[in-house]
Amino acid sequence: MSRVAEATRPAARAVPSARAFRLREWLEREAVFSWLMLAPPLLFLLLFLGYPFCYGVYLSFVRRPVAQPATFIGLNNFLNLYNDAIFWQAVWNTFRFTAAATVLKLAGGLGMALVMHQNFRLKGMTRALLLLPFIVPTVLSTVAWQWIFDPGMGLFNRLLMFLDLVKQGPSWLGNPTLAMVSVILVNTWRGLPFFGITILAGLQTIPDELMESATIDGAGWWGRFRYVTLPLLMPVIFIVTTFSIIFTFFDFQLVYVLTGGGPANATHLMATYAYSVGMSSGQMGMGSAAALAMVPVLGVVLLAMSSYVRRR
Repeated sequence: MSRVAEATRPAARAVPSARAFRLREWLEREAVFSWLMLAPPLLFLLLFLGYPFCYGVYLSFVRRPVAQPATFIGLNNFLNLYNDAIFWQAVWNTFRFTAAATVLKLAGGLGMALVMHQNFRLKGMTRALLLLPFIVPTVLSTVAWQWIFDPGMGLFNRLLMFLDLVKQGPSWLGNPTLAMVSVILVNTWRGLPFFGITILAGLQTIPDELMESATIDGAGWWGRFRYVTLPLLMPVIFIVTTFSIIFTFFDFQLVYVLTGGGPANATHLMATYAYSVGMSSGQMGMGSAAALAMVPVLGVVLLAMSSYVRRR
């Protein structure tokens, strides 16, 4: 009996060690390790983004005045939005604002990156200063821009009158056209560092040998930029443009502080309109429906961009 017990004892000890080995092998798999690292941020997103989104979807199908019980009304909120002229003006303003600001930031950021890629004195300090518009809080910088756009004491009007271009400066935030131009200008100013620094990082990954080979083949600065630099930067440009479209499309703080959607709803974006209807007017169902309407529109735009890049 003792020999039998001694013979079976090592086998009993080998079982846990084999299980531990299999568990370690399972944990060391790249896919399992990746999911373990992604689990905490995914849970955070589900908790702090998933719940508000689902609750917003619920509110979009009910009539929910402030401090009153909800009443299910189906698609009536979306039908009311469809018949609301201000909502369609906000949609048109959002597309104009996003398109103009993104193009300006892309062109300016690309130029900024090309300049910052050159060697000159105080290059590090210049790069740090260029990040200031992106670092300063949005509300603080927007209030400063309100002073700059002031019709009486603003820097822009004083400069125009000093150069004798106008006798009296215009009301930048009181004119519908100039108000939209002002909003686009401030958003471009804030977003340029994001484009410039990101594209500069892409420029620094391009091997110098490619530029030297293109120069030996007779390519000038335009040829090197068109056939070497720009194609290699396209993945970076696509990523930074995608993020910029998302941030600009959902921009709220800048417009709300600078113009509040005025004058005469000329600068109302979908985000500011949803806030105005849901919070200021107390129609939380309508506001949630307006906010939810942004999601499929932006999804279609991003899918179109992705399919275009794949074909290219």
